[in-house]
Amino acid sequence: MTAQRISKRTVDALQSNGKEFTAWDDTVSGFGVRVRPTGAKSYVVVYRAGAGRGAPVRRYTIAAVGKITPERARARAKVILGAVAHGHDPANQKTAERGTPTVAELAALFMAAHVRAKRKPATAEFYRDILDRIVKPAVGTTKADKLSRLQVAKLHSSLAKTPFQANRVLAVIGSLYAFAGRAGTVPEGVNPARGVDKFKESRRERFLTGEELERLGNAIREAETTGIPWAVDETKPTAKHAPKSARVTKINPSAAAALRLLLFTGCRLREILHLRWEYVDIERGCLFLPDSKSGRKTIILNAPALAVLNGLERVGPYVIPGDRLDQPRHDLKRPWDAVIGRAGLLGVRLHDLRHTYASFGAGGGLGLPIIGRLLGHAQAATTARYAHLDNHPLRRASEAIAGRIAAALNGGPAASVRRLQRSV
Repeated sequence: MTAQRISKRTVDALQSNGKEFTAWDDTVSGFGVRVRPTGAKSYVVVYRAGAGRGAPVRRYTIAAVGKITPERARARAKVILGAVAHGHDPANQKTAERGTPTVAELAALFMAAHVRAKRKPATAEFYRDILDRIVKPAVGTTKADKLSRLQVAKLHSSLAKTPFQANRVLAVIGSLYAFAGRAGTVPEGVNPARGVDKFKESRRERFLTGEELERLGNAIREAETTGIPWAVDETKPTAKHAPKSARVTKINPSAAAALRLLLFTGCRLREILHLRWEYVDIERGCLFLPDSKSGRKTIILNAPALAVLNGLERVGPYVIPGDRLDQPRHDLKRPWDAVIGRAGLLGVRLHDLRHTYASFGAGGGLGLPIIGRLLGHAQAATTARYAHLDNHPLRRASEAIAGRIAAALNGGPAASVRRLQRSV
């Protein structure tokens, strides 16, 4: 076919003849329109990748006809040919990029080959949730090697209302790209989350006071015996259908036992819900957990915890069974919501029971190393959050200093400090 200037008129006039052919432009060498047997047309540029007649011939598809104008296609062909003149091979580079996975595809490989194989189930579920719910919808279609720090920073900023979650997103993306670097998907060391400033996180510890624990205990006893009453909004159309005899919330004995065990042992929620009877050694007063967040773990059972365990019926392999006796209870959300509502402790989380256990120990002067061993902390820094409660040595020092100062002021011997009696 004779070369002619590629314009809208010439492109529209091209018709399929049953075989693939290319109509060449007469002004830019190598630029043309490829026509397939089906009639589909696309702008292409053909060049030699290297010097000499022995260099391989490459064909680079610019775009389908109709996506861009002939003038824009010609301009892009000139850019591509300019890159070729400087020693680049755009077609080969495009093929390589086509083989690079998207962020979503990389995340699927990351979960299958790394997270589920090497992380605990709870951690794997956390990663899956972050990737599926937040990362993939935002940047999942981006090629993994093209994800920029700016994109990650914008995603992080969009989660400003949940700073803790926003910072975890950065951590998951960082872990994802560390895996990609080791796998050779992206150059090792590439991490688009690096350098993004994290939000300031305020600690979420909440310690129950003695008075609050008394209210909580009363609410648990009421919930497992007579039940906690709940009010019906009589103004709603469905109110008349609510049976008056069933307007209480009762929790079963195993749910009440789980709440008490969380308080008496300082265990994590899953350590209690997934506790099997085979891990319980009543005679030695211990729980021997084969696997926990910090690995194998031995939990010392005190008298209140032993009393709770001895009061439970062994109806299956799990101490706290679910609806099916051969499976553990999934969560304690409903009983906990009912109990804290009755106790007037709205906003208190189940994990705060573990903080309360630790705070009573620290406030009692037991020492942070002992508390760390009881809680199963792998790092001393984890227990250090309770250091401000370990005030017994400071209190004794303060009383000794003040006693001497008071004696000097009064001109007499060192005063003995007596604790004030609470007025009745």
